[in-house]
Amino acid sequence: MPNQDTPSPPTLTELPLFPLSTVLFPGALLPLQLFELRYLQMVGECERQGTGFGVVTLTQGREVHRPGETAEQFEAMGTLVQIERIERPQPGLVKIWCRGMEKFSIQATRQRSDGLWLGSVQALPPEPAVQVPDDLQHLSAQMQEVLTQLSAEPSEVPHWAEAWRVQDCSWLSNRWGELLPLPLQMKYRLFALKEPLLRLELVGDMVAPADPEAQPQTNAAPKPPANS
Repeated sequence: MPNQDTPSPPTLTELPLFPLSTVLFPGALLPLQLFELRYLQMVGECERQGTGFGVVTLTQGREVHRPGETAEQFEAMGTLVQIERIERPQPGLVKIWCRGMEKFSIQATRQRSDGLWLGSVQALPPEPAVQVPDDLQHLSAQMQEVLTQLSAEPSEVPHWAEAWRVQDCSWLSNRWGELLPLPLQMKYRLFALKEPLLRLELVGDMVAPADPEAQPQTNAAPKPPANS
């Protein structure tokens, strides 16, 4: 008889992977323009099957692979996305808008003959709901203003479709991680943290309390990468 207390092995899912020079936080919108055959086929498969794919952060290689170059290498954690809108303005070009959903860790990878990466991934548990403490309330107020301004800009898909949870450490720290103009490695370190309060505290170390005469500086809403 098997031991009743033995934990069951983690459930693994095979997921198409899209290595990009970005970090996609859960809840963020990512527009992409796709022209490489491997990604055109990936999107077609996702569309037919009603599934998503994973965005992972490049550590080596280019977004657009060229013959003779080294294979892409990427971080061990990524974000599952769902496609919210697809346009095909011309043959060989697909524009998509996808939404970051949940984080996953990569257990193994393989590459198809067409160059598409596939990963055996394990979904990471949702982060706990933690109230923003009093000493970090300025981050909530600043982000509320920034989101209001950015949401007024025209977009085919809403930048942040869900209710803004500016009093939740996880959601708020993800928005700061998404919008702050940080080096890629620093963004990934914030992304990889599993404690939302710690992530928000680190953001607080980078962001001064609001000056009544100044607005916090952030990147604009996500833009399509040059390569896809």
